[in-house]
Order: sequence, then C-alpha cells, then structure tokens
Amino acid sequence: MTSTSPEAGGDEPGDTILLIEDTPSLQMVYASALRRHGKTVEVCGTAADGLAAFARLTPRVVLLDLMLPDGTGLEVMQEMLAGKPHTRVIVITANGSINKAVEMMRAGAHEFLVKPFDEARLLAAIENAFRALSHRGGSDGRGHATTARAMAPFIGTSPAMQTIYAKIRSVSRSMATVFITGESGTGKELCAEAVHQASPRARGPFIALNCGAIPVDLLESEVFGHLRGSFTGAINDKQGAAAAASGGTLFLDEICEMDLNLQTKLLRFLQTSTITPVGATKPRKVDVRIVCATNRNPLDEVRLGRFREDLYYRLHVVPIAMPPLRERGEDVIEIAQALLVEMAREEGRAFDGLEGDVKQLFRRLSWPGNVRQLINVLRNVVVMNDGAQVTRAMLPPDLLAEADKAPAPDTASNSAPWSGAAPEAADGLGALAGRTLAQIERMVIEDTLRRQGGSVPKAARELDVSASTIYRKLDAWARSDAENGQA
Repeated sequence: MTSTSPEAGGDEPGDTILLIEDTPSLQMVYASALRRHGKTVEVCGTAADGLAAFARLTPRVVLLDLMLPDGTGLEVMQEMLAGKPHTRVIVITANGSINKAVEMMRAGAHEFLVKPFDEARLLAAIENAFRALSHRGGSDGRGHATTARAMAPFIGTSPAMQTIYAKIRSVSRSMATVFITGESGTGKELCAEAVHQASPRARGPFIALNCGAIPVDLLESEVFGHLRGSFTGAINDKQGAAAAASGGTLFLDEICEMDLNLQTKLLRFLQTSTITPVGATKPRKVDVRIVCATNRNPLDEVRLGRFREDLYYRLHVVPIAMPPLRERGEDVIEIAQALLVEMAREEGRAFDGLEGDVKQLFRRLSWPGNVRQLINVLRNVVVMNDGAQVTRAMLPPDLLAEADKAPAPDTASNSAPWSGAAPEAADGLGALAGRTLAQIERMVIEDTLRRQGGSVPKAARELDVSASTIYRKLDAWARSDAENGQA
C-alpha cells in the first residue's frame, strides 16, 4: 500500500483519492495519471486494505475495481456507503462485467469505467465526482450538514428525484438519445445538462436550442448552419448548433415545435451523423449526442400528424419523465431555501429562511408553474421586502388566494410519502386500511427514504433489504407513474 506526498495535491484527508485495484501494472498507470494532474492518491490491492484505508482517510472519491482477490467491489462499496453514504464510488470494470457494474450503479455507485479507458476519461470521471460533491445541494464529505444524494445541477432528494438521478447516471455513459418529458418549469434543461456533465462528453460543448423560440424559416439555419449568400440576409457563413456541439451534446428543447420538413432533415442527420448547411452541396461529419425535450405528449403529437413517427422512435430511446414540483415532497422547501439565499445575496437583502407557516403553505400548493413559478414568487418577495425570514404577509396576493383554495395535504395518496401515522390509530390500521400490500410497501419505502434524507443505502439498512432492491422498485414505480400520466 502506497501513498503520495501531500504536495501532490489535496492536503485534506477527504481530498485523497482512494484507488483499490489488485493489478500492479494498472495501479501504476491509474495513479501516475492522477498524480500528473496534481491529485493525491492512496493505492490498495485488496478489499481488506481498501476498507482499512477508507476508515483512516474518509476519502470523498474512491476508484474501485469490480473484482478483488478477497472480495467483490459490490461488497466493499456497500460497506463504504453504509458508513459514508455521500462517498462517490467510481467502479472499474472489464467489458464482460458491465451488467455487474450497472448493478453497482443501482446500489449507489456514482459512475463506472470500462477497461481499457484513456487518461482523459479517467480524469473526467474524477472531476465529475468532485463537481457533484461541491454542488451546493450535495455533500462536502466532511460531515457538514448538506443535502444527501442530490445530483448537480439539481436541488432535492425526494424519492421521485432519486429515480431521475439513477436513470441519468445509467444512461449518461452511452450514446443513446435521451427524450425528456415533463410540465413547463420542471427542469428539463437541467436534466439535459446533468446527462451531459455525467457523460464522457463533459469536457465537450453543451449547446441548447429552443425549437419553439426560433421562426420556422430560420430554424434550419440555426440547427445546420448556412453559407454566405445562400439566402437573403446571409452575409456570412454561419456554424449551426449541430456543428457547434460536435464532441459534446446538442439539446433540442421543445422538439415537438419543429417544422415537419425540418424533422425529415433531423432524421437524416440522426441516421448518418452528417449535416449539410443551407447552400452547401457536400455533407460534413459531426460527432454529437442528442438530448431532446418537450412539455407535450409526443405520442399525441404523432397521432395528430404533427410529429413524424419514425423520428419519434429514433429519438425516444431512453425516456426520462421529470416529476412536477407538487410530487416532490420536501424538495419544494429545499429548493426555496437555496434560491432565497441566492436571491437575497443578489439583491442585498438579509433573508435566510422561511417561517413555518410559509413552509406549510408551500407544501400544500399545487405549483402549476413548477420551479419557474417558485422562482417568480421568491423574486417578488425578495425585491419587495426585507427581513430574516419570509412571512406569509410577504407573499404575493395571487399566491395566497391560490393557497386558500388548495385542499389540505392528502396523506392517504398513493404517490405521496406516508405520513408516518401510527397504525394503531382509528380502526387499528389507520392509513393502511383498505390498501393493497403493494401500496403499503411503497408507502413504507418512501417514508423511510424521506426520513433518511433520500439516502437509499441508509433506507435499505433500516428496512433490512439490499439497496438494489429499492432502486429497482423506485424505477418500476417511476415507469408505472409515467405510463399512467402521473409524471
């Protein structure tokens, strides 16, 4: 077991990267690459040595080989996350063991690298892990009170968002097209950014294009570019969004607003990875990963003849349905607190929190505009008022009127976390009466996740099940909700 000197980079224990790999030649390759870029690395060759070093160093980032001479990477990771659930574990696996690596992702791993990988890929994975930790909603790894298991750039640790984070981590390493759906203001562009940042393309450009905000006659030029003189007003050559995103990710927002003629050209682009700028005669190759989004039901658009069916199936490879704010439980409070502090700093105000009755009101509201509406409300409060905490009297009148019409929280709802009421209440079953066993199981798991701050490993430990079991159930519920129109 070896370590670097402090001057190699990162003089605090949590900044040391722990590498657990049993092949000496690979130990040397990985550690040398990291040290060349100023990282402090401690190397171990067995599961036992790795766990001992983990207890001593409490590293925030761990590089962990899937197969070790005295144990499996899964066993080592589960023991690490049981004590330090915020640790970012990057799994190293051979091509033939990708299924096991995916299982580790579901059990809480941050990312996996498939051998052989180059130095740039290794460094990108390490930087992504530290970037996620440094996000304001994430853990700093040193015991400070922070949000558990949020994924940059999101804020929130609800079970609904844990499912989204798991899906993003799972899909980000592939080139599969991601199709994001959700109501306006639910964070579809944030989801696209998260897919990009968690992918091997994180160092490449992220280009976002709103298909609904550009006139139809200019959209082709915006996507594919044009040559000078190709149409009236084209006084210079223009690089389109697809070429600008080469080596990175192209995010096409409001994809269902795209003109049918341009949809045909987009389909050709997806099939050939080539673009032909307006006025050009020869196509050119580009290397782009496509992520798209819409607040409409894309299948309805296909049935109505406004969206090509073949393009739909070409794009709708990995669907991600963003949950509305009203289905994210305590996330609304966590988001509001973070936004309030940021806005107060921008406006020179002293706000640092919400009064209890404001929190209750925020939990009860339906938030039809989702996070965008929440931002609007808080901006109004901060600009028009000052104080230590936001009071009910500071809220906009239209929001108070909406709150007066809002029903009290329905703790018996299938999709809401269980209130935790004692089963002995009322008729002896309380909130459980009349429910199926599957509904009760979901209530208990979601309530446990809420009490454990969204930490799947902690919830699994309390419920005495494997973390992968909970991840599978969360994923199944998310798919079921999406199919039933709840997401």
